[in-house]
Amino acid sequence: MIAITRAISLLGLTGHLIDVEADIGNGVPGFTLLGLPDASLSESRDRVRSAITNSGALWPNKRITLALSPAALPKRGSAFDCAIALALLAAAQELALDRVGDAVILGELTLDGRIKSVPGILPALRAASLHGCTRAIIPSDNQQEGALVAGIEILHFEHLAQLIDWCKGGEYNPHTRTTQMGSANGVCALDFADISGQESAKEAIEIGAVGGHHLAMLGPPGVGKSMIAERIPTILPTLGEVDALEVTALHSIAGKISPGDLRPLISTPPFVAPHHTITRAGLVGGGSAAISPGACSLAHRGILFLDEAPEIARPVIESLREPMESGEVRLTRLGRSATFPARFTLVLASNPCPCGWAIGKALRCTCSPLASRKYRERLSGPILDRIDLRIELEPLSQADLLRTGESSLQIAERVARARARSAERFRNHPWSINSEIPAVALRSEFAPERKAISPLYQALDNEEITVRGLHRIQRVAWSIADLRGEVAPSHDSINRALALHVRERL
Repeated sequence: MIAITRAISLLGLTGHLIDVEADIGNGVPGFTLLGLPDASLSESRDRVRSAITNSGALWPNKRITLALSPAALPKRGSAFDCAIALALLAAAQELALDRVGDAVILGELTLDGRIKSVPGILPALRAASLHGCTRAIIPSDNQQEGALVAGIEILHFEHLAQLIDWCKGGEYNPHTRTTQMGSANGVCALDFADISGQESAKEAIEIGAVGGHHLAMLGPPGVGKSMIAERIPTILPTLGEVDALEVTALHSIAGKISPGDLRPLISTPPFVAPHHTITRAGLVGGGSAAISPGACSLAHRGILFLDEAPEIARPVIESLREPMESGEVRLTRLGRSATFPARFTLVLASNPCPCGWAIGKALRCTCSPLASRKYRERLSGPILDRIDLRIELEPLSQADLLRTGESSLQIAERVARARARSAERFRNHPWSINSEIPAVALRSEFAPERKAISPLYQALDNEEITVRGLHRIQRVAWSIADLRGEVAPSHDSINRALALHVRERL
């Protein structure tokens, strides 16, 4: 007899509907799994057999053939365990699949029959919904994450014995977890009021927050570069529903959402700060057995902070060129391709020289001019040309330390008003923030007045900026105009954007 259940196979954020077909026939007892399974999926035989036995059901001691269709699509992971177990028991006529119907079944089985959580539940169920599925059976630990997907009925179980009993006509008694609090949206006590001085840097940060502009900070050790970067998310608006689901899906695939999390939806812009020894795969994504999102995708719709940027291996940081332009990462491994969104705001922090003190009066600097120049040149021209705002932080004076700065709430209110202006301006366009304005639109519908933009053309003729830089400065000028309440960027706004883009030492 043949029985069929359904599961989802993820490749990046794309989910494919998989038919799990079980055939039990006469012959020498054995177990054959077809359909390009990986190592962890191939091991499902022993997990499923022990789980079925320890759940009070009978393992069919016959010739078992399992096929995962479509056969040409590689499958990976342990999320197929529950679908395999039900298909086997149905083929052995231990239970009927009438209640299951066309439901998608996801979950890993332990040897004693417990159903463990699996990563990627959110994107898997979103894919199932797109394929027309209206019901899903998932682990109880993934219940809250699965509930984020609208239009699909969620049934969750903690043990295979409960699932088997329900399939046989038993009552569905879900146990809703209420004890563990989520960590995905932890309360953040950071505030810009903690930052003394650095008013010009704060101004640039505010402009960057309005338009989602990339920025770089140059300054000596201990001047507050990391403190400023950590507080940028506190002035950004909360994510909309679509962006929040997309960000949560990326973190789910990467296994960053804790099992049983009661608040799995990530509604605040993420802040990702990898160590400067990060690899290329860690930054943009990759992997051999599975293609996983990297730091730049985990920072989607948020902040990617690279401290000590010149210390990062040059090929690693150069890999950010394409994501910074396109807003996505395309990866190909062993004939498989995956695309992850990566529309982040890049924040670089750097010392001015190897010792860190070649700034201000430079009284403590022990580096030669050649060593300082070579240190700064570790960040290539193409990367720096993609940076919109460049900030130089000076050592603080005693007067700066006594000055109280604005709170994050005050800054966030101005950012929200400015973003509302840009959103209204772009209401008939597929983008909503200034950094996403296409170049063709900057030359037509959103082109500043000829007189106002003349400083940019002069800088272009003097080879002080590139054409890419000209477009980036225009986008920054729109953000400044939104903060100032201007209908279009004025001559003064464009000059300010130009000054923030051109820096001799960065």
